[in-house]
Amino acid sequence: MQEIVKKKEIKGLLFDLDGVIVDTAKYHYLAWKKLADDMGIPFTTGNNERLKGVSRKRSLEIILEIGNLSLSEEEKEKNCEKKNALYLTYIKQLTEEEVLPGVRKFLTEARAKGYKIALGSASRNAVLILDRLGIKELFDEIIDGNAVSKAKPDPEVFIMGAKSLKVPYDNCIVFEDAAAGIEAAHNAGMFAVGIGSSENLPQADLLLPGLNNITIEEICKRLQEVRK
Repeated sequence: MQEIVKKKEIKGLLFDLDGVIVDTAKYHYLAWKKLADDMGIPFTTGNNERLKGVSRKRSLEIILEIGNLSLSEEEKEKNCEKKNALYLTYIKQLTEEEVLPGVRKFLTEARAKGYKIALGSASRNAVLILDRLGIKELFDEIIDGNAVSKAKPDPEVFIMGAKSLKVPYDNCIVFEDAAAGIEAAHNAGMFAVGIGSSENLPQADLLLPGLNNITIEEICKRLQEVRK
């Protein structure tokens, strides 16, 4: 990993969606669990950790691996569609109050200070979610599961995000709550701020409990201190 860039050089901020902007992980879990139950596969919250940050198809494949089952590609597609329909029934009920603490203020202030902001998420429902939360306009670019073909830890989603913002990779910070996302950020040559615990995100350059009561300047300063 390169030496930490100076604060003034950070120009692009790339955000994962679930667990960083909003907590829809619980809805993903409920939808996947219903699908797993229907197939007779035991599925726990611990199993669900393996699904964070990966594509819908890969998530289904992980569940099938847990149950030691195999399906045809056609059956996989049907089950992915079934899971998404279940998930949509939940997220269509999202309200603006479900934006995680501090996120709206953080994004608004960062934009006002000239930072370019993109979403980098495996979710194919990202636009709908941001609309429901009332924060879509705070993102300059949205790169979601409809735009990429490779799941994290492949860096495709963040590379596309940086290119869309016209910001060099090493001038970007990624905000992630999943180990696969932290790895994807590093694979793209970007700095990774983990939202969560050191137990789940040991490779993050900086760990935060969330974006409440912190500014982008403070984050850049702390990254500099970490990299000294």
